[in-house]
Amino acid sequence: METKYTQHPQEIISGLRTDILRILYYMSLAMLILRHYRNPLKSLKILKELTRHRREFSGEKIKKMVRVDGKYYWDLYVPGYKSKANDNYILGEANRILPIHEKTNRFINILFAITKRCHLKCEHCFEWDSLNDKETLTLPDINNIVAKFQEKGTAQIQITGGEPLLMVDEIVQILDASKPGTDFWIFTSGHHLTPENAMKLKQAGLTGVVVSLDHFDPALHNQFRGSNKSFEWAQAAVKNAIGAKLVTALSICLSRSFVTESNLMAFIELASKMGVSFIQILEPKAVGHFSGKDVLLKAEHEKILEDFYLKMTSDKKFRKYPILCYHGYYQRKVGCFGHGNRSLYIDTDGDLHACPFCRTKMGNALSGDLDDKIEQLKNAGCHQYETACF
Repeated sequence: METKYTQHPQEIISGLRTDILRILYYMSLAMLILRHYRNPLKSLKILKELTRHRREFSGEKIKKMVRVDGKYYWDLYVPGYKSKANDNYILGEANRILPIHEKTNRFINILFAITKRCHLKCEHCFEWDSLNDKETLTLPDINNIVAKFQEKGTAQIQITGGEPLLMVDEIVQILDASKPGTDFWIFTSGHHLTPENAMKLKQAGLTGVVVSLDHFDPALHNQFRGSNKSFEWAQAAVKNAIGAKLVTALSICLSRSFVTESNLMAFIELASKMGVSFIQILEPKAVGHFSGKDVLLKAEHEKILEDFYLKMTSDKKFRKYPILCYHGYYQRKVGCFGHGNRSLYIDTDGDLHACPFCRTKMGNALSGDLDDKIEQLKNAGCHQYETACF
């Protein structure tokens, strides 16, 4: 039976409303920066640089936003406006242009795998070698690591695994123990995101959920994930997350065979019917379960994806469709934000890596000098996927 969806319960805004909101946002940025730098000329310079960086990053001015629970979002990796997390994010970026004589964010986001447990056997799993092994991190360990990175200043912490929703009660405790000023997200297959769990997480302070859906065809998605329940879980998770007023996204890992205009459009249409706010496009990497396999996209696939991304971003016909987040596009333009630059990955043992795909382990987050390890990651760079990592 075909699932019935409510069209865009997470309100997607475009046209004149976006123009007005964009002006209001820039006015609030100007006030925020002036308040901290106390110099109009310096503040104007920083505003211009921030605008230039954003356009270099995305190639477009903000043309659509999504409104969820009173906040406005236009990028999956930028905290919602109006919020303390967004203010912290902006001040962290401003500090890179001209240092502020106060503490600011060190990171845009941290991806943190908190559990090895999972019921699936996904073809692209980057934690494949440790999946369902004995857990290393305890809840106090996880809280300790979260506290360390919040102390460094982090706009977002994205909780993954394994399947993090197998630890719903622990995640509630993590959120309860965290400090204000950081948005928390969960990356999930959808397993266990019941209406009750979605509401429990929302009430604890969760911002959003990214649900993995790797095909518009249920059978092919289930085959990719190794379970005949996976598509059903993903559908239910999206519905329940939206019902709990969590910002909701789909994430798709694209194979070469999937990358056609018709397949991409079919996926976008499904996502739009489901009512999600964002779609994250990931390119496959030869790590984890894909290790040693010829899975990287070719130049012709990248061209199709980039053309499709630009069309969905700029064409007025698609302004009511979910907002695309395509890492490969902007990372080929401006480079990688990982390896301790603006983000990093913490695996299920607490070890630090450049990103989930560049396994450049630089010690453990629980011991030793964290600043020194982050600096080593930054200096090492992304040796393997330097222009297209997560």
